[in-house]
Amino acid sequence: MDKIIVKVKDFTEYPDARYIEHDSSSGEEFYYNYVKPNFERAINENKQLVVDLDDTAGYASSFLDEAFGNLVYDFSFDIIKLRLQIISNQEPDWIKLILDDIIYIWKEKKEKGLPRKEI
Repeated sequence: MDKIIVKVKDFTEYPDARYIEHDSSSGEEFYYNYVKPNFERAINENKQLVVDLDDTAGYASSFLDEAFGNLVYDFSFDIIKLRLQIISNQEPDWIKLILDDIIYIWKEKKEKGLPRKEI
């Protein structure tokens, strides 16, 4: 399957907070400006979205949680599992966290009828 590649380092070298109102390098901003539009494009073009986490100063788990968990509210779980690939050669544990934990936790949250954004 052809790929669309998004590199977090093209968004920021310093990924930071969860929400836009807390930092301009937030997971929420990355989701809405990079992940979501490119995931939609991947679906429309029958491609896979590859998000490369390497070459940044590091991550707060809240950034990753917001940047990838939101997918569950906008796309089906099966499509996410089929179309999303994460690269993290520098911190391979992030791949498992995103694909095996975050996506499933947000899926349960959505199934319980909870809002995507907690205030």
